[in-house]
Amino acid sequence: MLDASEPRWFAVCTRYKREKLVSKYLCDKGIKSYLPLQKVTRMYTRKIKKVELPLINCYVFVQIVKDQYVPVLETPDVTHFVKIAKDLISIPEVEIDILRRVTGEIANVEVDPGVFKIGEEVEIISGSLFGLRGRLLQGLGSKNFVVELENLGYSLRMQMAPEILRPLSGKRGAA
Repeated sequence: MLDASEPRWFAVCTRYKREKLVSKYLCDKGIKSYLPLQKVTRMYTRKIKKVELPLINCYVFVQIVKDQYVPVLETPDVTHFVKIAKDLISIPEVEIDILRRVTGEIANVEVDPGVFKIGEEVEIISGSLFGLRGRLLQGLGSKNFVVELENLGYSLRMQMAPEILRPLSGKRGAA
């Protein structure tokens, strides 16, 4: 719900591949926006290129008060606010912080095989995602596990090293 004086976070949908442009337009209008970007390495025939791509396609997050609602909608390439029925969905600051932490986390460490069970609830005990909880989806060879973190109605699947995971059951079981 929009407030007249307290800014809150909301998600807006953009046209396809226009997220960076929308974020710039909003910034030019003085509206605080956040576009979670992930660094990706693309390999081409003759070169390797590092690019930043949106973590969630066609979404930009804005922190606004009631008076900024219409200016956001009037921004080129913004299609609509994310709503449930006719109600705007206010996103808690903690979930925006999670997205910030997710986009900065890279973990490539060796695995201690056979310590976790697939489907087990785990907690991250180190790094920028400290304290987040998720569910173990699969093991990727002997290097990483895929952990699902559910926020914003999306499942964020990330590769995590087992050294930074702790089972929430308190016991470690064999895979």
